Amino acid sequence: MASKIQSVKGTREFYPEQMSLRNFIYEKVRAASQAFGYQEWDAPFIEPIDLYAAKSGEELVKKQSFTFEDRGGDLVTLRPELTPSLARMIAAKQNELTYPLRWWSFGPFWRYEQPQKGRSREFFQWNIDMLGVSSPEADAELIAVAATFLRSVGLTPELAAIYVNNRRLMDSEFDLLEIVVEKRMDVSNLVDRRTKMESAKWDAYALELGLNQKQLDGLKDILGNFDLWKKSDELVRLFAALEALGVKDYVKFDPNIMRGLLYYTGTVFEAFDTSGSLKRAILGGGRYDNLLADVGGQPLSGVGFAMGDVVTGIILQEKSLLPEFIPSPASVLVTIFDESLLRESYSLAAELRNAGLNVLCYPEPAKLQKQFKFADKMKAKVALTIGPDEAANGQVAVKNLINGEQVTVKREAVVNSIKEALNG
Repeated sequence: MASKIQSVKGTREFYPEQMSLRNFIYEKVRAASQAFGYQEWDAPFIEPIDLYAAKSGEELVKKQSFTFEDRGGDLVTLRPELTPSLARMIAAKQNELTYPLRWWSFGPFWRYEQPQKGRSREFFQWNIDMLGVSSPEADAELIAVAATFLRSVGLTPELAAIYVNNRRLMDSEFDLLEIVVEKRMDVSNLVDRRTKMESAKWDAYALELGLNQKQLDGLKDILGNFDLWKKSDELVRLFAALEALGVKDYVKFDPNIMRGLLYYTGTVFEAFDTSGSLKRAILGGGRYDNLLADVGGQPLSGVGFAMGDVVTGIILQEKSLLPEFIPSPASVLVTIFDESLLRESYSLAAELRNAGLNVLCYPEPAKLQKQFKFADKMKAKVALTIGPDEAANGQVAVKNLINGEQVTVKREAVVNSIKEALNG
């Protein structure tokens, strides 16, 4: 007996129930994006590795990308993120597009990481961006889109929160602490790691990075000051806009949110499950001011965020926020009474589909009890049967599988009978 071939480590198999979850997230993502007027787009799944070298950092390019040489000898990779593709595509048509640009996408990505809860090597990600405008109100709109999604899937402000900070505000505080520019990326990464390390080890690590004790104490004061946002005109305007947009109850200022990626320059934000069962962010993003510089375009500011489906799916499952899984999109089953009436049943099914109904047709003659059992497993609501008597009289037996009632109607009346049963 041949050994079973296993799936590639870190990839995912979408049986119908898992596919239903993925589609549920996609539909809510699409609704939230379109509610604010964003256009759907996408980019190639395979990109030249050089596209990521400038902006994404050495670790992503050399250690986390699925990189290979194609048959032409070029080094390519399965895309690990979307922003570089966004930059290239906008630069290519920069003078033809209408700004502000509002784009969103939901598609597959790959990173060669260690699979664990909330992280796989293959994942789907929502990316949404507004480009060509640099106001705090634009930042607020993206945060409002995120909050709209959270609300739509049942993650209320009691279950999830969006934490906001501003890189320019933090830079001004770092200036006061005389932290040199060359060390600020290290300090940003240090702040990102604060919740993942013991306090004493974090302090020691900060000193190893070159901070003195006065700077370390000052940094701790900054990270504990949750009124610091009032010193930032950008954040004052941001929170005023969020209140007008009706989502301020989701948003909190947190100076510990740094978003260590190289291209964030202003507002940054991350959403978390407030119960803390999963430490990973649901989504994250912020403002970037130099999107196109490395791909040959003119300077263009933007704001956006990304959300992976893995963490979101786990949280929705854990909180029982997913709709009931319905195995089949068809609510109606047409049974096959016997071989002689098979074509009659197939013809009825075709008529019903032409009338706009989703219809399952049992593929072969079988005991009616077996067919009704199949209908139950598929969660069909109506079963139709054409037996010898029905066929002779131009009728159809319509059985309501919810309450067990059965009526026999003329064939031309069967659509209305089904709709009555479905509308209950």
